[in-house]
Amino acid sequence: MGQKVNPRGLRLGIIYNWNSRWFFSNKKAYREALTSDVAIRDTLMRKLSFASITQVDIERAINKLTLIIYSVKPGMIIGRGGQGLEDVKRYIAKYLKTDGKIKEFKLDIKIEPVKKPYLSAYYVAQMVAEKIVKGFPHRSVVHNSMNRVIEAGGRGVKIQLGGRIAGAEISRREKYFQGTIPTSTIREDVDFARFPALTRSGYVGVKVWLCR
Repeated sequence: MGQKVNPRGLRLGIIYNWNSRWFFSNKKAYREALTSDVAIRDTLMRKLSFASITQVDIERAINKLTLIIYSVKPGMIIGRGGQGLEDVKRYIAKYLKTDGKIKEFKLDIKIEPVKKPYLSAYYVAQMVAEKIVKGFPHRSVVHNSMNRVIEAGGRGVKIQLGGRIAGAEISRREKYFQGTIPTSTIREDVDFARFPALTRSGYVGVKVWLCR
């Protein structure tokens, strides 16, 4: 039986930084800040999926919270005259709790463009899942995505599908490789993401390993 470790978790503190950057010595405040971070990140990923968000970083100070949103289409988040950012700020305000009370936070939002989206494992997994949901042939979708990754400058990519692929009666797993994916080599920049595709037959899980 294989011992599977998340490639990003294995490299945390070595070549990757934490997605949440803050520290509270108070256990209750720590717990509430952690719960708030998870809620904010999940909400933004779902609410702003139209702008192809790949990552949300959260930095906290005493009375300040900074959100760094990495997006393939940053203009769609910002909106005309920055109206989109104001909507996001109002939406997030309800998640800003510490010690059970909503405190006054200075909320700062930064939008970072993703210049090479096909070198982001989350974006690739999302694209594959969306096309599988629309009924495209899964093999051609996967091979086209892998070719795009290699063309963008990736050293290698591995994509795994699991579930009732193409509406099959019995669920199965299929793996596709291109290039090299040294998952155990810590100095290699290996990105990983998973994304669910809800088809008529049920969920098909998409996992992507990407060596940059």
